[in-house]
Amino acid sequence: MIDIPGGLAAAQERYNGAAGRAFVAGLPGLAEEFLQRWDLRLDGRPMHGVSALVLPVVRRDGTPAALKLQLLDEESEGEPVALRLWDGDGAVRLLDHDPATHAMLLERLDHTRMLSTLPGTRAAVLVIARLLARLTATPAPVGLRRLGDIAQAMLERTPWALARIPDTATRRLVADCAAAVREVVDEPGDRLLHWDLHDENVLAADRAPWLAIDPKPLAGDPGFELWPALDNRFEADEIRWRFDAMTDILGVDRSRARAWTLGRLLQNTLWDVEDGRTPEPRQLEIARHLRDPAG
Repeated sequence: MIDIPGGLAAAQERYNGAAGRAFVAGLPGLAEEFLQRWDLRLDGRPMHGVSALVLPVVRRDGTPAALKLQLLDEESEGEPVALRLWDGDGAVRLLDHDPATHAMLLERLDHTRMLSTLPGTRAAVLVIARLLARLTATPAPVGLRRLGDIAQAMLERTPWALARIPDTATRRLVADCAAAVREVVDEPGDRLLHWDLHDENVLAADRAPWLAIDPKPLAGDPGFELWPALDNRFEADEIRWRFDAMTDILGVDRSRARAWTLGRLLQNTLWDVEDGRTPEPRQLEIARHLRDPAG
């Protein structure tokens, strides 16, 4: 019997309600099914994030692996597609996949050595930038969700959100972010994006110093990838250094990258307003620094 972590059950209840409860209730049976189907042996305690249960396992030939079980949604449905295309180049390698249940068998990385444990935030930012340069070199496949569609939907929701932001300065900043996105929305890009490459989604491995995990793939401009590394272990005085270093390594146009990064603040703000929250001060600080680069 698999013990389901309480944190995963609570997250599923919060974000997915009845569907989340049904998913959690079915996890023991689903895990047992794939342990048998893929001839796996449990090799440690269950791990989890917000949306997935990860079981350390060993394959029949003795190879360590990880069985990942998660509730399918629009963000996660492209994960096996992206991992198969990257084929281990900068990202965890996909070993097997069941389309019906979205179960995935992944190579085992070292979950005790996240990039967040690396001393010095500048070194971590450079790791993320170099991984992004490799990952975004891949063209996005047909059928993946697209940044252009996401951006258009954000712009359509912006007037509604602005009317619900009471603070004048915040409202002006969010409006400026929307204006920046409007300038680039007609050229949204066609690269395969990870979207969520923060420093707890980068793990150490035997075959490479660092590899990306847990993508939420979409097709778009690499400039849309920079936000998590600006937000990791937030330091206001480092915002511009991080942005300049990442755009240099990725070789992207800095003005376009700035616009798409401001788009991430717009995206986060829309989610906050929809949930009845105010935008986080550090995120507003990032946007102010990028909006006013000469200030």
